Amino acid sequence: MEILKKAWPHAFKIKENDIASLIITLLIYILIDVVCGFVIGLLVKIPVIGILFTLVGSLVGLYALVGIVLTILVYLKVLK
Repeated sequence: MEILKKAWPHAFKIKENDIASLIITLLIYILIDVVCGFVIGLLVKIPVIGILFTLVGSLVGLYALVGIVLTILVYLKVLK
């Protein structure tokens, strides 16, 4: 559990029964995914290193998805 708290710190900082905190945290992870996806989408067009950036983009998307899931689980009090 400590590894999860270190890797996704914003997911565990939300306050109980505070919908604004939940929405802000979800927006942070969505914004991370969108901005990195846009930048990586531009860098993928470079022929030699495009495959590497495709992999990095997939990992960033996975990071954001796990962050969103953890945020919802913490809000629903499944995780603490």
